[in-house]
Amino acid sequence: MDGNLQNDLTEVVANDKAHVWHHLIQHKMFETVDPNIIVEGKGMRVWNQAGKEHLDAVSGGVWTVNVGYGRESIADAVRDQLVKMNYFAGAAGSIPAANFAKRLIEKMPGMSRVYFSNSGSEANEKGFKMIRQIAHKKYGGKKNKILFRERDYHGTTIATLAAGGQHERSAQYGPFPEGFISVPHCLEYREAAQDNLGKGETYGLRAANAIEDVILREGADTVGGLILEPITAGGGVIVPPEGYWERVQEICTKYDVLLMIDEVVCGLGRTGTWFGYQHYNVQPDIVTMAKGVASGYAAISLTVTTEAVFDLFKNDSDPMGYFRDISTFGGCTAGPAAALENMRIIEDEGLLENCIARGAQLIGNLEVLAEKHPCIGQVRGKGLFCGAELVVDRETREPMAEARVMAVVKDCMAQGVIIGATNRSVPGFNNTLCLSPALICTAEDIDLITDAIDQALTRVFG
Repeated sequence: MDGNLQNDLTEVVANDKAHVWHHLIQHKMFETVDPNIIVEGKGMRVWNQAGKEHLDAVSGGVWTVNVGYGRESIADAVRDQLVKMNYFAGAAGSIPAANFAKRLIEKMPGMSRVYFSNSGSEANEKGFKMIRQIAHKKYGGKKNKILFRERDYHGTTIATLAAGGQHERSAQYGPFPEGFISVPHCLEYREAAQDNLGKGETYGLRAANAIEDVILREGADTVGGLILEPITAGGGVIVPPEGYWERVQEICTKYDVLLMIDEVVCGLGRTGTWFGYQHYNVQPDIVTMAKGVASGYAAISLTVTTEAVFDLFKNDSDPMGYFRDISTFGGCTAGPAAALENMRIIEDEGLLENCIARGAQLIGNLEVLAEKHPCIGQVRGKGLFCGAELVVDRETREPMAEARVMAVVKDCMAQGVIIGATNRSVPGFNNTLCLSPALICTAEDIDLITDAIDQALTRVFG
C-alpha cells in the first residue's frame, strides 16, 4: 500500500467511527478498537488502514469480486460510459443494457428477458411481484403463495426475509407479509426429509418430494412459485443431492408452479458454469442474479425470465396488465457497462476452466485437512464455492459452537487470510467455514488458504 495514503488515514478512521453504520457489526466494540477499513486491492490481495496485506478467500467478504481487484479495464469501461450517458430511467433503454442483455441471454438457453435493478434483494422482490401479479392476471389472485427452502437466503428486505430460511437473519423484523411458506432443506448430512416420504428412495428424491408434500398441504391451486438457491450459500454451502433438481422440475411442472432460481451468489462463474443451475437438468422460469455480475465494480442486479413469463404481461387491453415496477438505479449505465467487461474477462482469461481446476484443488486440500482434523465433519462444494462443516464429534455430528468456528476465522485473519463462516443465520448450525476465492486464484493461493485453515484448526482445537 502507498505509504502516503497510509499516513493520511487517521482522519478517515475517526470519521468512520463517528459516522458510518457498518453492515452486520455490533458497534459497541468500536468504543475500544478501530473498525477495519479496506483501502486498496489488487488481484487476490487487499490492504487495510494499517497497511496489513490479506489474501481474500471470500471475494470481497460476500462472494462478489469474481475477477479480482484492480481491474482497470472495468473501471475504464464504466468511466467512458458515464461520461457519454450515465443514467436515464428504465422506461427507456441504453446501449450497455441492451448489449449486455443480449450477451447474457446467450449464456442462458431457454431464458429471454432481462429486468435491471441494483441489488440481489431487489431482484428477488421483482420476481416475487411477477409471481404475485401473474396470480391475479391468470388465477384470479388465488395462486399467490411462494415457497422457499430452509437455510436458503434471498435478501434483507421484509419480503425477502419472509422468504428466507435463516431464522437469525429475520429475527426481530416481523411481522412479515403472508403467503411465504417454507419447505425442508436438502442437506443429507443434516437430513430434514420426513421418514414417511418414500422409504427406500434416494435422499435427493425424498428431499424433493418433501416440497410436493408442502404443495399438497397448502393446496396446489394456491401455490404460484418456488424460490431456491441452486446451491445453498450462507446456510452452509449445501450442494443438492443427486436427483434433487430433476425431481423439483417435475413437481413444478406438475402443479404449474413457477420455478425461480436465486443465482445471486452462484451466478457468473462461481461454480464453474455461468450459472449454478446449469449443473443440473432444469429450466427455470425466473432467474435472479447480482454480486458477481459486475464483480462489485458497479451496482447491478437482474431478474431474468422466459418469454412465456414475459408474454403474460403483454396485453394492452388491460391498463393494469403490464409489470408496474421501477428500479431507480436500474437505469444507471455503470452496471451493464461493468458487466460487459466482466463477462469478457471471464471468457478471455478462461476463468470458468480455472474455477473448475482450482475448485477441485480446494476440495482436495480440505479433504486432506479432514483426515488430519477430527473437527471437520464434512467437506462440500462445487467450483470455487466450498464449505467445511465443523463438529464436536464426528459420530454424533454435534455442531461446533459458533464462537469456536469464528475463532478459526479470526485466527486466519491474523495470519493474513480472510475466510468466511455461517454466522447469526441458522440457530444451532452456524458451524460451516465458507470459502469463495476469486476465479483468478492460483494453485499457490489455494495452498496458502488451506494452510492458514490448517494452522488455525490446530491452534483452536489442538
